[in-house]
Amino acid sequence: MDEADLQAFVERVSLEFFGQPFRHRAVYNSRLQTTGGRYHLKDHHIDFNPKMAHRSDFIGIVKHELTHYHLHLAQRGYQHRDADFKRLLAQVGGSRYAPAIRPAKQQPFRWHYQCTNGHDFYRKRRVDTDRYRCGQCRSRLRLVEKMVPGLED
Repeated sequence: MDEADLQAFVERVSLEFFGQPFRHRAVYNSRLQTTGGRYHLKDHHIDFNPKMAHRSDFIGIVKHELTHYHLHLAQRGYQHRDADFKRLLAQVGGSRYAPAIRPAKQQPFRWHYQCTNGHDFYRKRRVDTDRYRCGQCRSRLRLVEKMVPGLED
């Protein structure tokens, strides 16, 4: 979807779900990293993350930004915390939060400890079992297993 298609798509969503025209610019901004879009208060244009454009939930992002747009122009509560924003976003079915661009990277735990009462602890760094105790019951810790072999702290 190029920028002309994006502009037409945003205008169509605005008319269909909000019943009002979108009269400003909708553009891609490749500098957006963690958000789906951004509404600009001064000139009323909307930036969209191009990484989100090909996702199935992109329409939810467009509805979210259009909610900011229409409420701000109507001089009503357009911020995330405002009741007007939450109410209109729920009516049109927009997404409340931006979806994750890629899954979070899971780092494996390297060390498995257990206290004498059976509480398990998984840590990425080694713990001095003579110095530290269980945070729940204050009993002694012992190393159960080294989960990733060959890694020494």
